[in-house]
Amino acid sequence: EMQLVESGGGLVQTGGSLRLSCSASGFTFDDHAIGWFRQAPGKEREGVSCISSSDGSTYYADSVKGRFTISSDNAKNTVYLQMNSLKPEDSAVYYCVAGPNYSGTYHLKELLNLGYFDVWGQGTLVSVSL
Repeated sequence: EMQLVESGGGLVQTGGSLRLSCSASGFTFDDHAIGWFRQAPGKEREGVSCISSSDGSTYYADSVKGRFTISSDNAKNTVYLQMNSLKPEDSAVYYCVAGPNYSGTYHLKELLNLGYFDVWGQGTLVSVSL
């Protein structure tokens, strides 16, 4: 069974940092693009970032560009989302997803927009206080 497990969420003050981890079981990241979505109560789901396993290309939503960094460790079958300079509006449940191995910023953005992901994690809660 293909599974993704997120960890690293928690409560942090404005301006603080957190690092989310996404580990896979039942498959490897080698043939997948891995992304992060977030959803806050009462708000639409937002595609935050995505990384291609084929060439390491990445995409970031404008709302997080310059503050968040996505990276992967294929040997550990783990993807990370380093979140710096956190703001209260970053508070949400963050979901890790795995999908077809698109590459290039444009195609990764399209992948997030279309939501073509076949594996979803259970989510990890990030809360940023004032």
